[in-house]
Amino acid sequence: MMTHSPFLNAVRDSIRLRGYSLRTEKTYLHWIKFYILFNQKRHPDTMGSAEITAFLTYLAVERHVAANTQKVALNALIYLYQKFLQIELGELPFSLATKQRSLPIVVTQTEVAHILAKLSGVHLHVIQMLYGSGLRVTECLRLRVQDVDLERLSVTVHDGKGNKDRQTLLSRSCLNWLPDQIEHSLNIQQKDNQRGIGPSMPTALSVKYPNAFREPGWMYLFPSSGLCPHPITGEICRHHLHDSAIRKALRIAVRHAGVRKKVNCHTFRHSFATHLLQAGYDIRTVQELLGHNDVKTTQIYTHVLGQHYAGTVSPLDRL
Repeated sequence: MMTHSPFLNAVRDSIRLRGYSLRTEKTYLHWIKFYILFNQKRHPDTMGSAEITAFLTYLAVERHVAANTQKVALNALIYLYQKFLQIELGELPFSLATKQRSLPIVVTQTEVAHILAKLSGVHLHVIQMLYGSGLRVTECLRLRVQDVDLERLSVTVHDGKGNKDRQTLLSRSCLNWLPDQIEHSLNIQQKDNQRGIGPSMPTALSVKYPNAFREPGWMYLFPSSGLCPHPITGEICRHHLHDSAIRKALRIAVRHAGVRKKVNCHTFRHSFATHLLQAGYDIRTVQELLGHNDVKTTQIYTHVLGQHYAGTVSPLDRL
């Protein structure tokens, strides 16, 4: 992502040097640019805690952003000052955005089955992976052939949220189509390799091992149908399937399935966790499979279990 600002380009280079994801890079640059424009294009090194406080308060009071959005903006500005400009920030007494407590939306197993019945092909396979392994959609689409172990029934997620690696379950049901999907992906790779093209690779790895793109293990499990320039090097390569295609197919499937909940890709990760807890699995196990740092994050799913949690029954049912 190039900008017309030498300053923002320098910030971008700093972010890449530290190994942050492209998604984080794009998000941080957005909020840093917004902050500079909010302050009439003043250079950040002429500003400090007062201007940051005013900006974050504006986001909460005038723009009514969610608490998590304000937190992301704060993280971007902390990076700008403390890591890029090497300027320590003092107290930031800004107004906190209201954090509404919202329970995750979960679909029942019957509803999952109805939605899956309205999907086909790669769209069906991706949603099966989301529900069967508790993956985020970006984690699923970034999977490479080497990340799936058909014998041990495991999936390895690299550089997940928080740049963490983890292992999770692979549903036995996915064995019905995974071998064919892998073969399909490798056939695409072989044809690309004949033209000197391969899957998009981590920049440092492609420099150290320039022929790694020819290794079968590095091929995406769900490759895109077309080629594109690498977002950093500009070299033509094949990226993974874009999440917009999955989201669009899912919206149509949910409507045709007659499910009247607000279902998105992340709903299946929520449902994965909730249904495991319903089945009696230990919350620490679910925490590990989801990759949560704190078990308190996982405990949110106990609030959507209803009567299945701790045997709780409505008093009305006791009359």
